[in-house]
Amino acid sequence: MRTEAMFLRVPHGGRRFALFHEPEGAARALALYIHPFAEELNKSRRMAALQARSLAEAGFAVLQLDLLGCGDSSGDFGDASWDAWIEDILFGIGWLRSQADAPLWLWGLRAGCLLAADAARRLDAPCHLLCWQGMASGAIGLKQFLRLKTAAQLLDGKERGAMQALQQRSRAGESIDIAGYTLSSALATGFERSTQEPSSQVARLEWLEVSTQANADLSPASTACLDRWRRSGTLVSSRVVQGPAFWQTTEIEEAPALLEATHAVLAEVISA
Repeated sequence: MRTEAMFLRVPHGGRRFALFHEPEGAARALALYIHPFAEELNKSRRMAALQARSLAEAGFAVLQLDLLGCGDSSGDFGDASWDAWIEDILFGIGWLRSQADAPLWLWGLRAGCLLAADAARRLDAPCHLLCWQGMASGAIGLKQFLRLKTAAQLLDGKERGAMQALQQRSRAGESIDIAGYTLSSALATGFERSTQEPSSQVARLEWLEVSTQANADLSPASTACLDRWRRSGTLVSSRVVQGPAFWQTTEIEEAPALLEATHAVLAEVISA
């Protein structure tokens, strides 16, 4: 296995930082990792790297791509829009496919799962989705992010009014500074409108979540989401494993059970 750090120049402008994990021998599958939103990217880098290396050892060619304005890629976070991120993902898919002819997996974490589903709808060939702690709705994810701005109003009961005011400002075209990130109206709008709706381009969906509780069940939102995918004819598998919410913990943490479950599931799929 070999890992290469590089900058990829995208035709729609700028350079994107990427890590390419190349397996020994011919690739048995391709995987594009789509990172989560804002600070969750930094919190989850270690878990993503550990999983990427594990998948490469199992025969996957894995590309980790920092989207526009994120990580070490060009641009500022405030320059980003949801559509620009989708364009980055489609570019990453094209680059991966130029390396090998093999089944494609889009692997997302949190908001990255919504981006993966949106990108899949624009593909001209089938793919598979691997969702870590997937979001069923971008509207919920956006509210979670905006809540970082309104936390100060929680104690005096004004949080709801503050949230509505932020949403109105964003929908009016204003950029908002939140926890060190400038959220553009274009990015907020795209995020809010995104949904985890079934796509005919997705043949298989693997949905993995972590919980601090042993033997936990999927959330009602996740259950309803996966039921929609199943009714569409997609092959769906889900599992909850025990571990920390590593994308939001104060310290960088690992969820070994998630790594093991992901490796086991995908190794079995490509061996079938």
